[in-house]
Amino acid sequence: MICISIVPETNEEALCLLARALPEADLVELRIDRIGEPDLPLLLHAGKERILVTNRRRDEGGFFSSCENRRMALLREAVGLGASYVDIEARTGAAAVGRLGKAIRTEKGKTKLIVSHHDLKGTPSRQTLMKRLKACQELGADIVKIVTLANAAEDNLRVLELIPQARKMGQEIVAFCMGEKGRLSRVAAPLLGSCMSYASLEDGAESAPGQLTAVQMKTILGMLQVS
Repeated sequence: MICISIVPETNEEALCLLARALPEADLVELRIDRIGEPDLPLLLHAGKERILVTNRRRDEGGFFSSCENRRMALLREAVGLGASYVDIEARTGAAAVGRLGKAIRTEKGKTKLIVSHHDLKGTPSRQTLMKRLKACQELGADIVKIVTLANAAEDNLRVLELIPQARKMGQEIVAFCMGEKGRLSRVAAPLLGSCMSYASLEDGAESAPGQLTAVQMKTILGMLQVS
């Protein structure tokens, strides 16, 4: 599943990007952390059944600058409006993640919960990565997302190893590396069973370093799957 990630600055820009991205992807990640006052009813009306709402913390590469209560309120609103997925960082804490999970259950589980962890500085050991996987799982994740920065080509291998480990545990996972040296993992991850792969709408619109465009991802994956 290819997920195009968009990071608009206004509701108007978000609507335009959604109109372009939804026909090109299986899913669109709507990053609302740069929008001062996101109009979620308006934005999710564009196609909530294929929209992942993320309100990314600054310490994990996001832009949200208001208070934490407001950040969480927007995610709960997205759940109430029927977003297909919401993403919450494991660092948010068990209590806050639990409240978001409860909101999802109240809405009869229409929304899937992604619990994510991003390491913007590097890729830790296999043992540390497994601890992070289990920590996200214990928070009630439908999907665990583990993303690190690749400082060397071999960093990709440690992160990709998480995918078969998670599958053995019955846990859906997204796992790959950021950065120019992490591009290999972005292509390999879906072939190994990562449930989605993030891409940009076009060159220059990347939401994270090393991100390929949706067209590039489709082309490469198509070639690899055929061969």
